[in-house]
Amino acid sequence: MNQFGVIVRSFSNSAAVNSAIKNVTIIGGGLMGSGIAQVTAQAGQNVTLVDVNSDILAKSQKSINNSLGRIAKKIYKDNPQEGEKFAREASERIKTATDPVAAVKDTDLVIEAIVENLDVKHALFQKLDNAAPAHTIFASNTSSLSINDISSVVKRKDRFGGLHFFNPVPVMRLLEVVRGGETTDSTFDTMMQWGKSIGKTCVACKDTPGFIVNRLLVPYMAEALRLLERGDASARDIDIAMKLGAGYPMGPIELLDYVGLDTTKFILDGWNKNYPDQPLFKPIPILNKLVAEGKLGVKTGEGFYKYDKK
Repeated sequence: MNQFGVIVRSFSNSAAVNSAIKNVTIIGGGLMGSGIAQVTAQAGQNVTLVDVNSDILAKSQKSINNSLGRIAKKIYKDNPQEGEKFAREASERIKTATDPVAAVKDTDLVIEAIVENLDVKHALFQKLDNAAPAHTIFASNTSSLSINDISSVVKRKDRFGGLHFFNPVPVMRLLEVVRGGETTDSTFDTMMQWGKSIGKTCVACKDTPGFIVNRLLVPYMAEALRLLERGDASARDIDIAMKLGAGYPMGPIELLDYVGLDTTKFILDGWNKNYPDQPLFKPIPILNKLVAEGKLGVKTGEGFYKYDKK
């Protein structure tokens, strides 16, 4: 399978990893943070995964080890001993910590993957800016906030950019590498090379709302809801039309339920606040209503469709 082929190449070519980045600190032990930690360790780099909640770190370690075990069985199915070695060595490269300031004392790259709240990110990066070595590159995994806004509180704006991964990180091959307003060519090139070293296909983007994927995807889903809200077509027919007419694997309203209606609302609300004259970012009453009712999609068992809760 191609997705596992990428993982094997990044692991076996660890000597080719950009020499500028050997130690990576990831702040945030949730799904995204743990996924980034896993693919980084598989590429032969030392990782410190940080979260203030030790229970979250324990769950992340268990999830990573389970994922490594599944991957090892697939790519080393004819050599189980080699698979066990692959999983063990990757796991041993990951340390955990609950103090982000102490964790960045000897790191080359910091990737922030915490809550999408600008004030919280500002507080974190201000602390890290004073603690990390001068050469350390800072990056955010934000999917909706501005890299320039996040980096506004640090002194190292020239060594700050975006590294936007996609969920699930070990499977999704794309990495959006985002250049901030003051990101130097050297910093940007280092981030691009690092992304390639962990097996990702990297695309470059300036600091525009949603970068590439979400800038196209969120307005697309929003327009589908406006179509539904006007009564122009049913949710089911909109989804069928885009799957069979445009070749999409999932319709826009199905995708909204999968992503989470609260997540989409959060992104649209933020963009509308910053760009009030952009009609594509306007609030959508039908979306706001379902979110207010706690119907957030697949994760709650109901959104625009109903789901069996297992």
